[in-house]
Amino acid sequence: MPTLFDPLRVGQIELDNRIIMAPMTRSRASDEGVQPVYAAEYYRQRASAGLIITEATNVSPMAKGYVRTPGIYTNGQIESWRAVTQAVHARGGKIFMQIFHTGRIALPDFLPNNTQPVAPSAVRANGKNYTEDGMKEFVTPREITKDEIAQTVRDFAKAAKNATTAGFDGVELHSASGYLVQQFLTTNVNLRVDEYGGSIENRTRFLFEVLDAMSNEIGEQRLGVKFSPQIAFNDIEENDAGDVYPYIFNRLSEKQLAYVHVADGTGLGWHARLRPLYNGLYFANAGFTYESGTELLARNGADAVAFATKFLANPDLPERFRRGAPLNQPERSTFYSRGEKGYTDYPTLQTTT
Repeated sequence: MPTLFDPLRVGQIELDNRIIMAPMTRSRASDEGVQPVYAAEYYRQRASAGLIITEATNVSPMAKGYVRTPGIYTNGQIESWRAVTQAVHARGGKIFMQIFHTGRIALPDFLPNNTQPVAPSAVRANGKNYTEDGMKEFVTPREITKDEIAQTVRDFAKAAKNATTAGFDGVELHSASGYLVQQFLTTNVNLRVDEYGGSIENRTRFLFEVLDAMSNEIGEQRLGVKFSPQIAFNDIEENDAGDVYPYIFNRLSEKQLAYVHVADGTGLGWHARLRPLYNGLYFANAGFTYESGTELLARNGADAVAFATKFLANPDLPERFRRGAPLNQPERSTFYSRGEKGYTDYPTLQTTT
């Protein structure tokens, strides 16, 4: 039976272990979406992960939904990420970039010329978003046009190509957490009556168009995709998720993607429901401990397990797991703050012994 410490072939690369660093927004980039020099150190410190999946990265200026989030659509952004991949690879690590478009979760504050964000339909999300001026209510988005959909598909494809130019081993499409790709899948944000709305086939059309465009640029085996079924983050409702996700996973089984990555934070047993439907590699996420992750792999419930804040606070998480060592606790006040505090200064076992 596999363990967290067994190697794993993912697409064209070999992982040293099955302990995945999950994507986590850290908000250290400049207003231009360029990563700071010390981002390379942050990721380098965590290169003992079997695979690092980076923080979600904007595919275009219209994709940006949060302060100080990085992009991958300008030369400056690409070069700042190149320093990250070089640092990780120098330590023998593997790294994928997660890319996204926030859709209706964006605020005019973050978009070119304070323009209105776009979404499948003009449905405002309930809640607020963080800005440099404090919390602000979400705004009503503008329904994205079909021409804009086509351009956004091209943006994702170009972002994937740019990520490989920056040295990434692959790219993960963010189809979770209430952002644009998932917004198309939903029953409360997608009210369209054209070929992108209504039926499950139509609501998943954008997802598969993006995946196909990305794979045409970088190849299927360098491409992963993340889902978070029925997690209500960012005011998402998926009333027919029990039909939507099996449809998606059956179609994905016809492809040769590097992996699928599923966050199941609902307690509804999505890993048990989706894992048997997919014939490729399955990464499980959301709330795992060393013990529960080990048990999941032992019963073939996943091929690898992703850890988020445990990796944030413990750069040497695999070694701590191996030794049964205590874990640092994350400092939540620095999750999205500026600078290196709470970013590159968490101690390792080596620095504490």
